[in-house]
Amino acid sequence: MTVKLELTSTRINKVVGRKELAFKIVEASTPSRADVRREISVLMRTEPDNVYVRILNTKSGTRVTTGVAHVYSDAATALAVEPKYIIARNKGKEAAKAEEKPAAAPAAPEEEKK
Repeated sequence: MTVKLELTSTRINKVVGRKELAFKIVEASTPSRADVRREISVLMRTEPDNVYVRILNTKSGTRVTTGVAHVYSDAATALAVEPKYIIARNKGKEAAKAEEKPAAAPAAPEEEKK
């Protein structure tokens, strides 16, 4: 799904090493975070792993969604700065469930004592 995204403000935060974007989307329904991340990454010419959508708000009865996103220069900085719940929201439900339930390592067989 292609999202028509319009940037309303851009702020460069040199201390943290990111760009803080405010945006507006006019669509029939609220877009998913994945669609917004993809569109911002194309617009800012960066990888989707460097983009984290913080807020998505759609007022009742309108077609306008406003939001805030942070764009980092590299993924390592993003993982160090962004809270874990924001990272989990942006990864999606499938990725979050996969991380919550890591495959259990098979238990090593105990040697029989003789």
